[in-house]
Amino acid sequence: MSEAEKLTGLRKTGRPAYDGKEQNRLYGDIWLLEQIAVKTGIRPDLETVFGRNCEIVDDIITLAVFPNITKFSYNRVARWQDIAAAPSRRELSPTEITRLTQSIKEQHRIDLLRLRAARLGKDELCAVDSTSRSAYGGSLADIHWGKNKDRLPLEQTNEVVVYTLTSHMPVYYRTFPGNMPDSRSLDVILTDLEHAGFKDLVFVTDRGYESLRNLEKYILRGQSMVTCVKTGQSEALKAIEDLGDYVARPKGMTVDPDARIYYKQYDVDYAVKSTGQSAKSADRLMLNRYFDPIRRGLELMELDITLSFQETALSEFLKNKGELSDAATIKRDYSYFKVTYDLATMVIKSFELDKKKVEKARSLSGFFAIMTHGVDFDAMRAFHTYGLRDEQEKYFQQLKGQMAADR
Repeated sequence: MSEAEKLTGLRKTGRPAYDGKEQNRLYGDIWLLEQIAVKTGIRPDLETVFGRNCEIVDDIITLAVFPNITKFSYNRVARWQDIAAAPSRRELSPTEITRLTQSIKEQHRIDLLRLRAARLGKDELCAVDSTSRSAYGGSLADIHWGKNKDRLPLEQTNEVVVYTLTSHMPVYYRTFPGNMPDSRSLDVILTDLEHAGFKDLVFVTDRGYESLRNLEKYILRGQSMVTCVKTGQSEALKAIEDLGDYVARPKGMTVDPDARIYYKQYDVDYAVKSTGQSAKSADRLMLNRYFDPIRRGLELMELDITLSFQETALSEFLKNKGELSDAATIKRDYSYFKVTYDLATMVIKSFELDKKKVEKARSLSGFFAIMTHGVDFDAMRAFHTYGLRDEQEKYFQQLKGQMAADR
């Protein structure tokens, strides 16, 4: 920021300087965040959305910086304003904050997204992901479905954020009901981004968004993407099976000296039926298969440990005729065994190793896969591009930390 416009301008110095011109280079955290809002275009865009109403914009920026600086909830904003030079000059009591947030409409959100879209370049890499947020109230419609993944007695919503990995700015956000899985939310995200004027984006997503339905949506819409896929997925599993038997490393794979992994890229022919009898073919759909021998060794050891624990626990239940809890718990806690039990008493009768499932787990150990569409990436460029998602994870870490949205 070019020393933030020399920081102090023509203000008087806070202390004398014995060599050179006296300058006061002290500044506060609120002031710094305000300058970031200006430099990144957030403030000008908000002023445009709200018809140059600087009072509302000051209120919104105050609510944006408050949890980042203080880590407190909004019921303390008014007390904080008594001791801090916040952007908003009026007292933001809980009542005023409620009135402000209720005055913000969906049209305001879409208008802001359109302005943010105009600031993006061509082929921006965008991380797409969601995180859950706990809700302490009971009036929101979106919290009445779904369960907290940490099994806390709190309702939750899911917040989706699209974050550019090129210019490092959030460009899209939306709240979904607590039971909305990532794979089902993609269609809404794509439609919103299209209406907001976002073009030529390259999505970078994790396995939560990977499904055949979503792949076909990418193809029909011509959406470029880099996504991690499950190793048990049909194309990825077939690629592993084609490698045949191996000892130290699979045949036909190339090693990358820097990343210290083996890789291989496959062309995938896929066409989606659209309207009528026509079909649209995928645009440069590639499956990138990776193998990490160190990771394989660790996973095989963890598998043996898990098998030992599960077998020991089941043997104790069988010996003592202990009662199991429920079918879902049995399936989760003893996933590698076929357990027979009395449906009425839930007492175990017998168990045996699910050899087919164990063999599949052994064969997939050490492998992971990334699929790309609409981009000219080789296997290692796809690998390093997907690794940029770490920036998105840091945003969620900040959201659950400084922004006081922890569970």
